Amino acid sequence: MKCVAIDDEPMALEVIKNFCNRLGDMELTTFTNPLVGITHVKRMRPELLFLDVKMGEVSGVNLARELPQGTMLVFTTAYAQFAVDGFDLNAVDFLHKPFSFSRFEKAVNKVRQAIKLVNYSSAPPLDGEVITVKVEYKNVTVQLGSILYIQAMDNYVKIHTVDSRPIVTQMSMKALEALLPEGDFMRVHKSYIVPRHRIENYSRSQLTLTGGTQIPVGRAYSQAINNA
Repeated sequence: MKCVAIDDEPMALEVIKNFCNRLGDMELTTFTNPLVGITHVKRMRPELLFLDVKMGEVSGVNLARELPQGTMLVFTTAYAQFAVDGFDLNAVDFLHKPFSFSRFEKAVNKVRQAIKLVNYSSAPPLDGEVITVKVEYKNVTVQLGSILYIQAMDNYVKIHTVDSRPIVTQMSMKALEALLPEGDFMRVHKSYIVPRHRIENYSRSQLTLTGGTQIPVGRAYSQAINNA
């Protein structure tokens, strides 16, 4: 992961550098001059920026408003009162100095998950791929790209789509799941399967799909979602 850290305190940058080295897969560039640093960020578009909030006369909050699209933001500061400003700017996390390696690692993992969600949402929506399901006594073709989510209900399964009425089949959830490409769909609850590219955001107990539809996340599936 390509990262940049901007902080006017060299010792603070050294801490971030050491923690990145411990994680082992982070390519870090550091800057003590915030204006030079933000110019580099806008030119190189790193995946992650660690940004101090108060750097002399320069406000990290103001610099954060200049971030290029696609750069994830983690604030690092001794001033906890700026946390609200940080999250208003869609910062992924806020590290309050001095922070431990475990807390730093947690923030980086949040960034990794956020990047995955962005990649899922921008992925091609399964154009042209179909499955065939039984509806009463007929075979019905379902465009995979049109599926919003799949829901198990008593003795049947309802396939919710974005462009037509739900399709109801008496196939079992397990049988239907076996028809779906594993890399593009995931089971998030005993009663729900969702397309990965439609996930907007998620927590341990709930996820939100494109259009605002909210789906519960089962306890047995929450860890699998975090590791996906």
